[in-house]
Amino acid sequence: MTKRFAPKPSSSEPSPSEPRFGLRFISGKYQGGEYVLAEGQEIVIGRSSELDMVLVEEMVSRKHARIALADGVISIADLGSTNGTFVNGEKVDQGTLKEGDRVLIGTNILKVIALGKDGEQQLDLKAGAAGRVTARQRATLNRSGEEAPRMSGSLEEIPLPDLLQLFGTSKKDGVLVLRTATREGRIYLREGKVRFAVIDGLESVQPLKAVYRMLEWHRGMFALDPPDTREFESPVDSSAQEILMEGFRQQDEFNALRSRLPPLDKQLRLKVPLEAKLRELSPAELDLIQEVVSAPSLAAVFDTATGTDLDAAKSIVSLVQRGYLESVD
Repeated sequence: MTKRFAPKPSSSEPSPSEPRFGLRFISGKYQGGEYVLAEGQEIVIGRSSELDMVLVEEMVSRKHARIALADGVISIADLGSTNGTFVNGEKVDQGTLKEGDRVLIGTNILKVIALGKDGEQQLDLKAGAAGRVTARQRATLNRSGEEAPRMSGSLEEIPLPDLLQLFGTSKKDGVLVLRTATREGRIYLREGKVRFAVIDGLESVQPLKAVYRMLEWHRGMFALDPPDTREFESPVDSSAQEILMEGFRQQDEFNALRSRLPPLDKQLRLKVPLEAKLRELSPAELDLIQEVVSAPSLAAVFDTATGTDLDAAKSIVSLVQRGYLESVD
């Protein structure tokens, strides 16, 4: 399959001596490093120590891919690698790149960036491969001196939807760990499909509900940890495309209902006096009322209610409007 990407137009051409583009590592061992692309330059990427960009890891072939800049156009070609080269989540044989595109090679994600006049410095990847750790590379080591997880980065650089598409297309195995200032989520992947998901270790929250909530996390860090082979009682086994399409639809509808919901930190109760007839409620609505009267807040109701947050929101709005529930002041 050949996927082509059109280069971003520019109103003015830089002089040949001025670097125009670079590759920034936004995930992987060399995260934070930058490699300048000079006009007329060709970079061959792979495991071999004789190449221009050396990435020493098992998922990278000896000669994996080639990136070149000529006449302001960045081209990319896979060199018959075992695990493939991916651009913005799509496997490519050859094509062109533009500013902002993300390239996945092994566990390394490189972003095409525009360079200013100070873009002369680049990461010495050959030195790193020979065992010499640069200042930039040293930042990828944790406090215990061990190497960082095999793939990690910032959610601001690579949002969760992009990660799921990327891992889905490349059929990655592992546990995708997301950490914000206050929450931790885990998404269990097998051959790129979502098997299970949990937030803050609470397996009482249904896995699909957990994934849909994590789609709203825009700040924080991610890391792809090694696979977890345990079997889950209620696995999901959904593709990234299925998760994203349904997740975004539910987000849109939930946000449209948000203004009609009581605040999440408020407790709900049966309206007193209760004039609406309980016999008019469905079994599912009666179960939800039982959850409401037992929960300390609306947020807790969403955690324990069966179905998705959107299902619970629709039912709660309906029950409030029909006079069954009210907020506790």
